[in-house]
Amino acid sequence: MLLVVDVGNTNITFGVFDGDELAARFRMTTNTPRTSDEYSFVIQGMLAQSGIALDQIHDVIISSVVPNIMHSLNSGFMKLFGKWPMQVGKGTKSGIKLRAVNPSEVGPDRIVDAAGAYYLYGGPVMVIDFGTATTYDLIMEDGSFEVGITSPGIRICAKALWEDTARLPEVEIKKPKSILARETVSSMQAGLVYGYIGQTEYIIKKVKEEAGLDRMLVAATGGLGKIIVDETDMIDIYNPNLTLVGLRLIYERTKQNGKDRNGNDHSETVCS
Repeated sequence: MLLVVDVGNTNITFGVFDGDELAARFRMTTNTPRTSDEYSFVIQGMLAQSGIALDQIHDVIISSVVPNIMHSLNSGFMKLFGKWPMQVGKGTKSGIKLRAVNPSEVGPDRIVDAAGAYYLYGGPVMVIDFGTATTYDLIMEDGSFEVGITSPGIRICAKALWEDTARLPEVEIKKPKSILARETVSSMQAGLVYGYIGQTEYIIKKVKEEAGLDRMLVAATGGLGKIIVDETDMIDIYNPNLTLVGLRLIYERTKQNGKDRNGNDHSETVCS
């Protein structure tokens, strides 16, 4: 089995693949400081709760946008499996060609999403990740990462609304019964959800228009994405596991290409 790990700004998401099948999925918060012992203890416990023994995991691959936890997290995996996990970064054989002015500024999470969308659906494809930030990335027919747009995530917008105003309460992020709000809570929910639907549809429309791509597929992922996807016909596919699948596909591609940039031979297993 392959353990894939997506370290985001809010949560760390784990997926266990048995071949192509996602056999287990679980999460922990990112912003809690942990030692390597704590990581190894919690990860082992979550695997056991899913009915997976340590010796069933043959490899680990990580994508991270939070550098300051990686020493402890990698050390935790070392204690569990005896070897360092593979990490998506410069030199990883993702198959995605970066056309950004500064390719090193493209986060590994975006490369993973791009790989997942491209290998599953082909190109041109826009992949929207509704995460802490919302990203809109365009991957062309030849696998090139052409365009990347970044906006505050819906949770960031909501937090700013109630933290930066004196009298507005914290509310659940969900679509109200009507946009015709008559009290504070539904008023805030209407502004957040319908406002974000509008942003999403406008960005998709403008990218299609300026790139000249009438037939561009639009695929979405991310925790709060379902709220938006259910309210627009401009998103073709919602895949909540796209990032995890992208990690698996990058792992398989890297393994086929032999050694990674750290000299680890991925024609064999990384973790024992």
